Amino acid sequence: MVHKAPRKSAAKITRQAASTVTHPASAQVIRDLHERMVRIRLFETEAGKLMEAGKLPGFLHLYVGQEAVAAGVMTALRDDDQITSTHRGHGHAVAKGVSFRHMYAELYGRVTGACLGRGGSMHINDVTLGMLGANGIVGAGIPIAVGAAFAARYKGEDSVAVTFFGDGATNIGAFHEAANMAAILRLPVIFICENNGYAEFTPQSKHMLITDVADRAASYGMPSVIVDGMDAVAVHHAAAEAVERARAGEGPMMIEAKTYRYYDHQGVKGLRHPYRSDAEVEEWKARDAIDLLEARALADGTATRAELDDTWQRTRDAIAEAIAYAEASPLPDTADLLLNVYSG
Repeated sequence: MVHKAPRKSAAKITRQAASTVTHPASAQVIRDLHERMVRIRLFETEAGKLMEAGKLPGFLHLYVGQEAVAAGVMTALRDDDQITSTHRGHGHAVAKGVSFRHMYAELYGRVTGACLGRGGSMHINDVTLGMLGANGIVGAGIPIAVGAAFAARYKGEDSVAVTFFGDGATNIGAFHEAANMAAILRLPVIFICENNGYAEFTPQSKHMLITDVADRAASYGMPSVIVDGMDAVAVHHAAAEAVERARAGEGPMMIEAKTYRYYDHQGVKGLRHPYRSDAEVEEWKARDAIDLLEARALADGTATRAELDDTWQRTRDAIAEAIAYAEASPLPDTADLLLNVYSG
């Protein structure tokens, strides 16, 4: 079933999602969603502070606000399932299980990082966890995920591949080529559009004429669903359905999650372009995904306030330890510059 939802009003998203928030979810799923979202939120918040303080090289594209999408999808996956990510990929990596130590060390450019300090913020990967990589090229992770799904089918495995991308990436040729191939070959790949309404600084209405990106899936004979990307449980259920279809050999599916990023395109302060209003940001923050899930958990008795607070504190402690580890780790040796570089 496809749930239609208008774009930029958080209030309208609330009404659209009213039917999804009553879906049952086990206590284990609720706790899992909460922990993954808290881990993403605190990781990103601290990383943003480090960048603004000049302690990290380059820019960070923070995922704060979109946590429900990564958490909701990852709770529906197995460890051997694979994902591809975007330039805004920290949340996906953390939710898939990449350790805080390896994440922060990579952001610091240290040899103990996930990519030995060579990938940086936009190219973190950990293939041992099925995290095939963030990608600084818009839309470039999409065909990689389709390739992973093709490989799984070829080898007779029942793992699935998931690719995350934004609304702007669906204008890229690679998206259309990959979607067409996935649909024709009925590959076990799931297309997750994290539609936060802006392609960097450009509103969706300025770069496409359709309201729902999910409508594009029909062009390739692919089913799609639109979910409230601020409702982690709704995302989890949609992802679980898509994963079940893919494992059963029924082919790909597209999920459009209507979500929102709290910070600008890069960093905390960003470039402060007047492309959106403070009122719009605050409207979406009023429906913060973590707040909504905590309220739900407290209301149905899934967790106590003390248990939720413990998750926050444990995560803060783990992050502090990981930052100290990263700062104490060595920088790469210039003598190793050509190691792990391959040519054909």
